[in-house]
Amino acid sequence: MSYLKTFTKGLIKENPVLVMLLGTCPVLAVTTLAFNGLGMGLATTFVLICSNIVISLLKNFIPKQVRLPSFIVIIAGFVTFVSFMLQSLVPALYDALGVFLALITVNCIILGRAEMFASKNNVLASALDGVGMGLGFTGALIVMGIIREFLGSGSFFGMSIGDWFEPMGFFITPAGGFFVFGIVIALVNTLQIIQFQVKKWAVQIAQILLLVEPLRKVSANYERNDDYSF
Repeated sequence: MSYLKTFTKGLIKENPVLVMLLGTCPVLAVTTLAFNGLGMGLATTFVLICSNIVISLLKNFIPKQVRLPSFIVIIAGFVTFVSFMLQSLVPALYDALGVFLALITVNCIILGRAEMFASKNNVLASALDGVGMGLGFTGALIVMGIIREFLGSGSFFGMSIGDWFEPMGFFITPAGGFFVFGIVIALVNTLQIIQFQVKKWAVQIAQILLLVEPLRKVSANYERNDDYSF
């Protein structure tokens, strides 16, 4: 697989949240505000990139018998670093994320990429995989957060959109989170189906053109021979 595909696959095609349905707990819990979703996404992306790099570097030195515990220790180290940084620099975000910040350690996206990719590929590919998957995760959180905050609180990244819109508190409840999550997943699936159909039609058109071209050449040769007969 090329480095470009390694990077881009996590954005939409293999999006960890909207396609593979991983890490849904923080997606539903912290996306009542778009800023919280952005913060959680960037924190997870940082941990994902760093843990992928370290695990790729150490993959030949970690015994198979303690592979997963070793991965968790590495991930936990980066989560602790991120927690300390947020607590000192952005305490409001640290308080808003709460226990879900610590739970990044056992986030199935990070553990999954460590086991399925970083432990089997080189450092550059692992880093690009972490960036792509992290951005895909962050994008899903931001989209969810914007929709839920706009509809549920009548604001955008903490800024009020005015009195013309009446917020619907349902969207900042867990039920509203599941509802928005389902709608976003349905939209992504629809886009992927449309993309697949367009590619399928393009292949069929190309095949038809390949069949028509020889017939056109035969017809042209026949017309030339017919002209020479006179």
